[in-house]
Parts: sequence; structure tokens; C-alpha cells
Amino acid sequence: MKVVGLVAVNVFKESVRDKVLYSIIAFAIVLIASSLLIGNLTAGQDIKIIKDLGLASISMFGLLIAIFIGIGLVWKEVEKRSIYTLLPKPMRRHDFLLGKYCGLVLTLIINVSVMTAAFYLVLALMKQFEPANINAAAAAPATDPGMLKAVVLIVLELMLVTAIALFFSTFSSPFLSALLTAGLWVAGHFNADLRNFGAVVQSPVLAQLTRVAYYVLPNFAAFDVKSQVVHAQPVPASYVGLTFAYGLTYIVFVLFGASLIFSRRDFK
Repeated sequence: MKVVGLVAVNVFKESVRDKVLYSIIAFAIVLIASSLLIGNLTAGQDIKIIKDLGLASISMFGLLIAIFIGIGLVWKEVEKRSIYTLLPKPMRRHDFLLGKYCGLVLTLIINVSVMTAAFYLVLALMKQFEPANINAAAAAPATDPGMLKAVVLIVLELMLVTAIALFFSTFSSPFLSALLTAGLWVAGHFNADLRNFGAVVQSPVLAQLTRVAYYVLPNFAAFDVKSQVVHAQPVPASYVGLTFAYGLTYIVFVLFGASLIFSRRDFK
């Protein structure tokens, strides 16, 4: 585990020095702040619009970080040929891969924390300018702690996206890895449609294929509770716990598959 920690810290240091990373974070914070102006266009719905845009910004910019940094974790080492000096050392390949993953997850958690803090700050400022009667009539306070449930599931979703990006990067180019990861993310958000499609098609073979795809593809829609928390609908702790267990289980299997491929890859 010491080796994993050292690799993770190194990845974290490299990530925070990346200018693209800072640009994405800055743009996300500006977008969250600009939702103040957009919210003013709809009387009485300002807070809801800001909440919706803020959570969507955290999710989308976190996704960009997870994909565009995750796909380069292994490729950079191979391209620079630094992997030839790293692997002969007393470092197992799966430790190297796990360290890379943990480093990026740490980067994601810190970045999402910064964006969340900016999000709550915008909401707190907006609350000061809202009329008292509107604040009193709101279903939930502007800085509703319940929104943190959505943020936690966003982080879990990004952890899974990172694992998938790392998996593809062990055997494909950065462009193809980004394309496959983004495609899988989109497909995972429409996972329920596969189940419904399988129930209406006439072909038994196609119905079976869609059923298999439904269970194999990651169900990213399960992590999306943004609409519920924005409209102050209850999100049970049991649901968050089960979704967390599902996400962690899927991450373990993806990282295991990535380790198998990486351990058999010939770098000579």
C-alpha cells in the first residue's frame, strides 16, 4: 500500500499542476456564479434554477476532469517511456494502476469540494437578496444540506467514470479511450430504455441481447438525484447506501479487469 500511496500522491501533484484542470475548475465556478443572472430571469424560481445549474455544472465539469485526465494516466507514462524505468523497480503493475486511480480520485474529490463550496456560497448570497415571503414559502432552504446527497452520488459516478477511462487507457489510444468512455457514460444514462426496448421487440435474440446489455452496462442514471434534491423530494439514505454499494462493486470489477489487461501488456 505504500507504493500505491506514493504513486497516488505523484498523480495528484501532476494533476494540480495541469493548466487545463485549473481552467475547467475556474469555468465551472464562473458558470455556477453566472446562474445568479440566469435565475433572475424567472421570478420566484431563482433558487431552484441556481440549484439545478449548479449541480449540473459540478457533474459535467467533474466528468470532463475524469475523462480527459483519466485517459492519460497510463498513456503518458508509455509515451514518455518512463514506465520502462518504473516497472522494473519493486512495484507490481496492479499497484501502479491502483495508485494512478487513487491519485485522480483524490484530485476529483478536492475539485468537487471546491465547486460545491462555491455553489453553496452563491446560494447563500442569493438568499440574502430574496424576499422574505419567497424564502418562507420555499419547500427547502436555499443552502439545503440535502443537496449533499446529490453531490456524494456525483462523486461516486465520477469515480466509476475514472475507473472506466483507466480501463480503456490500458489498451487503447487517448482519443479512442475518451470516445469509448463518453459513449459508455451516455449509454449508461439510457440504461432503463434498453430494458423497455427489450420488452417490445419481436426478436427473441435482440431481446436477450438488450437484457444482457442492461445488466452489463453501468447504470449511471441511478447516480442522478439532482432533480429530486432541487425540488426537495426525499432521497432515502437507504437508496444512497445501496447505490454507493453498487458503484463501489462495479468499480472493483472494472479495476480488476484493467489490472488483468495491464499485467499482460508487453511494453518491450
